Amino acid sequence: QVQLVESGGGLVQAGGSLRLSCAASGMKFSINAMGWYRQTPGKQRELVATLTTTASTNYADSVKGRFTISRDNAKNTVYLQMNSLKPDDTAVYYCNAMVVLTTTLYKLTYWGQGTQVTVSS
Repeated sequence: QVQLVESGGGLVQAGGSLRLSCAASGMKFSINAMGWYRQTPGKQRELVATLTTTASTNYADSVKGRFTISRDNAKNTVYLQMNSLKPDDTAVYYCNAMVVLTTTLYKLTYWGQGTQVTVSS
């Protein structure tokens, strides 16, 4: 099993910044990609940003130019720097990791528990 532990959510005023972190730990594994998704009540979970091991990134149009995803491979940690936050960014943010288990070569997807981000106007 792989565990994802998120941190960094909170309450911020519009125009402010937050940095989310997600650390992966557990059985021997390698990470193919990590990313962030978000969800608001009554809506489907949506992609925010993803980052592969080849440094390829993908961002939702709504966050391009404001959010930056990065990763510390040595720490198996992915970050989401969120700048110029808007009230529409308010959501629960979930970390996602696509991994390959070293012993079995199984490809699995894991989710964090979610962290609340609230942007006040």
